[in-house]
Amino acid sequence: LGIEKNTLIIFTSDNGPVLDDGYVDGAVTQQNGHLPAGPLRGGKYSAFEGGTRVPFIISWPGTIAPKVSAALISQIDMLATIAALTGEKIPDGEAADSENMWVAFTGESDVGRSVYIEQGGAMAIIQGDWKYIHPNKGPALLQLTNIESGNLSTPQLYNLKDDLGEKDNLADKFPDKVKELATLLNKELSGKY
Repeated sequence: LGIEKNTLIIFTSDNGPVLDDGYVDGAVTQQNGHLPAGPLRGGKYSAFEGGTRVPFIISWPGTIAPKVSAALISQIDMLATIAALTGEKIPDGEAADSENMWVAFTGESDVGRSVYIEQGGAMAIIQGDWKYIHPNKGPALLQLTNIESGNLSTPQLYNLKDDLGEKDNLADKFPDKVKELATLLNKELSGKY
C-alpha cells in the first residue's frame, strides 16, 4: 500500500518464554538445544530477567534510524509516549506509571527509565545496573512450567551489567545497596515518592 515509510511498527512480547504451560504441543521435546531466553535466568511468571526482559523492536523508516539500545523502558511507557507523539492528553489520574520515552524509542538517547519495578511472584526493582529482588516465600521452581521463579526467602541483588544471567547474588557483599533499593521499592509501591 506504500504506507511503510509513514507507519510506526512495534514488535514485542508480553512476557518471557514458557515451553510447557499445559499445552501438548511438543515444545519441550522439540526444543533441540534452543534456549528461548538465551542467557537469561527464568521465564514467564518469573522475577528473573528471563520473565520480563523481552524483545522490543520499533520501526519507522525515515523517522527512527536502525540502532540497538540498552535504554530501560517498559511497555507501560507506550501509552505516555504515543500520547505525546500524537498530542493526546492522558486524563488526570490515569497511567501514572507510564513515562514518555520517545527519545529512547527513537534512539536519540540511550537513557530510559531511572527506575523500573517488576513483579513475577516476587517484587523486584531495577535502578541503573542494579536489580534487587525482594524476599518471597513462594516456590523457587514453578513445577508446572519448570521455570525458576525468583522466589527466595532472603534478599537478592544482581549487577545486570556484569551478570545479566543473575547467577551471582551480591546481597551479602553490598548490604547498603540492598537497603537502598528495598527502601526505594517500598516508597515506589506506597506512592510516597
